[in-house]
Amino acid sequence: QVQLVESGGGLVQPGGSLRLSCAASITPDSIKAMAWYRQAPGKQRELVAGFSSYGRTVYAESVKGRFTLSRDNAKSTMFLQMNSLKADDTAVYYCNVDQWGVLETYWGQGTQVTVSS
Repeated sequence: QVQLVESGGGLVQPGGSLRLSCAASITPDSIKAMAWYRQAPGKQRELVAGFSSYGRTVYAESVKGRFTLSRDNAKSTMFLQMNSLKADDTAVYYCNVDQWGVLETYWGQGTQVTVSS
C-alpha cells in the first residue's frame, strides 16, 4: 500500500501563488507515474500536471505557463508551483501515483485550494 501525504493548500487571492507537495512512501525507482489532479464542486476530476511513465511532463492547457511541476527524486516527492492563480483554479487537489508492476493506482487525501478575494 502506497501512502501519499499532500500539503500546501489554502486560501489565496487572485493572482497569488501556492506550492503543493506530495510525498510518496515508496522508493523513487518504484514510481511509474506521478501526477496532480483536481476536482471542483460539481465537476469531474481532471488532470492538472504530471510526470508520465515515459519521462514526459504534461500540463492541462488551462494551467500552462502558470503552474510548474517538479520532483525531488531522492525523496519521492513532487511539487506543484502554482502562480497567477485564478478563481477557476479553486478545487480539491489530489496527488496520484502509479507503481511499476502494480495495477492499482494510489490517491492522496486531497488538499483544498481556494482562490478568492
